[in-house]
Amino acid sequence: MEGDMTHIRRWLMPLSWLYGVGVDIRNALFDMGVLPSVSYDIPIINVGNITVGGTGKTPHVEYLIRLLSDRYRIAVLSRGYKRKSRGYILSSLSSTMEEIGDEPWQIKKKFPQVYVAVDANRRHGIERLLTDEATKDVDIILLDDAYQHRYVKPGHNILLVDYHRFISDDCLLPAGRLRERASSSRRASTVIVTKCPQHITAMGFRVILSALRLRPYQHLFFSTFTYGTLFRLWGEGTLELDMLRKDNMHVLLLSGIGNPLQMEQDVRRFAQHITPLTFPDHHYYSARDAEAIHQALTALPKPHIIVTTEKDAARLQHLKGLSEEVKENTYVLPIEVSIMRDEKNKLDKTILDYVQENTSNRRLASRKNA
Repeated sequence: MEGDMTHIRRWLMPLSWLYGVGVDIRNALFDMGVLPSVSYDIPIINVGNITVGGTGKTPHVEYLIRLLSDRYRIAVLSRGYKRKSRGYILSSLSSTMEEIGDEPWQIKKKFPQVYVAVDANRRHGIERLLTDEATKDVDIILLDDAYQHRYVKPGHNILLVDYHRFISDDCLLPAGRLRERASSSRRASTVIVTKCPQHITAMGFRVILSALRLRPYQHLFFSTFTYGTLFRLWGEGTLELDMLRKDNMHVLLLSGIGNPLQMEQDVRRFAQHITPLTFPDHHYYSARDAEAIHQALTALPKPHIIVTTEKDAARLQHLKGLSEEVKENTYVLPIEVSIMRDEKNKLDKTILDYVQENTSNRRLASRKNA
């Protein structure tokens, strides 16, 4: 696979074998009904993966919000990874990133009309959304990263597969990056191969289709990232990506995401001088980090700027100790999902048909109960 980033640590294969036994037993208990998997009479769409690290879940959740929010009342339910709180929380515009996590905070800021809730217990979170006075008018629930949370049975499961870390070439943790075996992709209604390069050939698409071994009931799509205009994190101002090369700009690429190498490769299409400064995924920036960012920026020749992600912006925005030079030169790179092969309408119809059918069934059931 072009640009393959899969790395297998062979010496850890015995531990992966033990891990796989545990995963297989757990999935078998759910498949046999020993462990309960609950369905709900409301459209529930899960966006998840079976790989540790970023596959683009948040941009794809945002894609669904843009598709559905004009017609339906939407709730996004996440566990709120690395938040400094517990239990169920319904976010508001005054919620902090520490309370709900960086990705839910980002979604709430971009889509204030959408209910955004966090709860590690997805069943409890769904039940609160359906019964609490503030949210009981919800029409659709989007689950963020709940593919392994099998206590809930989504009506439509979307599995994201990273083009550069293909599941058929990977192996289970800790030797590889798979949370469960590649064969668990059979639980997906829709599979989306994400982060694809723009120039995949027809033969390349066929190779991927063959490697995935999809079932007849599964839909396959391919997506890539498109990048918008850079905007300043502090203050007003924008910058077109093409200007990075024209102005001979030196870019400090600041990120704490699951796959920083992919972002670096993408930004190099627009800038000649790139210096990466990477932190762990969902990293909470500290005063020491603020000093490190300042030193890295000032070490670059001028003109220079910092380019960071929307997810990192959520964690940087309220960081104390950042220098004025850092604040004046930090820009955020917005990302959106683009569906390839002219199949956007097909994907949209797949989602809308599922939602419309299940929304109609719910309303019919409500009238019968009444």
